[in-house]
Amino acid sequence: MKSFDWLYEHVRAHRAGEDLEALLPHPRSRDELAAVADDRLLSDLSRRVFRAGLKHSLVDSKWPVFEEVFWGFDPHKLVLMSDEQLERLMHDDRIIRHFGKIKSVRANALMVTELAAEAGSFARFLADWPGEDIIGLWALLKKRGSQLGGNSGPAFLRMVGKDTFLLTDDVVAALKAQGIVDRKPTAKRDLQLVQNAFNQWQRESGRPLCQISRLLSMTVGW
Repeated sequence: MKSFDWLYEHVRAHRAGEDLEALLPHPRSRDELAAVADDRLLSDLSRRVFRAGLKHSLVDSKWPVFEEVFWGFDPHKLVLMSDEQLERLMHDDRIIRHFGKIKSVRANALMVTELAAEAGSFARFLADWPGEDIIGLWALLKKRGSQLGGNSGPAFLRMVGKDTFLLTDDVVAALKAQGIVDRKPTAKRDLQLVQNAFNQWQRESGRPLCQISRLLSMTVGW
């Protein structure tokens, strides 16, 4: 496994003339994320679920209607939706009529209210989760939420500004090249190896996980 300095210099050498820092994402601070309203987080979480397998622009263009039919994504209202109310939405051609994803809104609203009860708010729960165990947060979202497996949970976290790395194809290829894993990490053991590597790079650099992830992806193909 190469050092963070090697990763950074490798990318900088092959991106000569570009403002490398301008290409890197920036997460929200803990206080900024903790201040986000839970209905906004649930809206983004639901939008991420509906984006899966579809053009993001298509989903985003319909999102004002989603906000309307799902009552502004107020989690306390959505947990009370009946099966009949959810089924009626399958006849509303203004939205994307995928029943599994429609049902996930109620299921994820329940998760949000439960975690908010534990931490004071869902936003605070996410903000306080330690970055050195971000894969644990991925696992929790997958287990307690709905349609949040694979890259959906991590992508939601990136959307709302929670610092996380992403296992894109380029990142996985770079992890293989670094000898950290020999296949796409899905098993707990392999995910922990990846987490350990990111923790090491973060200790070396002091940078957020999302920036390390982006830099790592840029090492592929050179």
